[in-house]
Amino acid sequence: MIKLLSYNIRFGGRGREPAISNVISRLAPELVVFQEAIDPEVIRRLAESTGLPNWAARPQHSVAFLSRVEISHHEWHYPTGAKHSFLEIVLAGSEFRIFGLHLSARFSKWSEQRRTHEIRALLKSIERHQHGFHVLVAISTPSLQEKYSMWGRMPAWIRALIWLSGRDIQRQTIQVVKDADYVDGCRSLHPEEKGYTFPVWRLDYVFLPKHSLEHLLSCEVVNHTPQSKTASDHFPLLARIAL
Repeated sequence: MIKLLSYNIRFGGRGREPAISNVISRLAPELVVFQEAIDPEVIRRLAESTGLPNWAARPQHSVAFLSRVEISHHEWHYPTGAKHSFLEIVLAGSEFRIFGLHLSARFSKWSEQRRTHEIRALLKSIERHQHGFHVLVAISTPSLQEKYSMWGRMPAWIRALIWLSGRDIQRQTIQVVKDADYVDGCRSLHPEEKGYTFPVWRLDYVFLPKHSLEHLLSCEVVNHTPQSKTASDHFPLLARIAL
């Protein structure tokens, strides 16, 4: 089994390293996939403070990782036509692949069109792995199936973008992933829970191909500790996956 943590650390995490490290150390994951990890020095310090010695990050690249287990291969990929790269991680001694991605983080009909374009480009680029054991970690967009009624608690900049782009939340990207035969891991295990990883939304996911869903043992939003409420504007997402 591997404990996989997805964690958006907001604007690189600089200045909040002790709080982020505390959250990670308490959860004791084998692998952490970060989003908004644009400062490699922050990731290096987190590697030291958490005791997760294997790490990789690039300046101004959103996705990075820390790992307790050996990684045989990691690579940032740039799908044709996509604005953002995604990170491929392969565990040593295994064919298990983790694809970390963080799509355009804006909430309007225009940015949703960009996200659907990006996710289609990514899915096309990993098509050869479709029948192998892999997961997609994080995405940064709401789902069509979720109900969002807490308008007043949304950040002002998000409310403004939604208002300007038609007064509705555009949510097609997740359906594109599902149409490609992936399953939303947390929702499959907790169909009635809100599972918010952002103040009033689910923006972070663990997706598995349908044929691999039985490998997902658990998937939980870590929102029950004071540190997880202050270290970032996102709650981390912890999954246990059977290898």
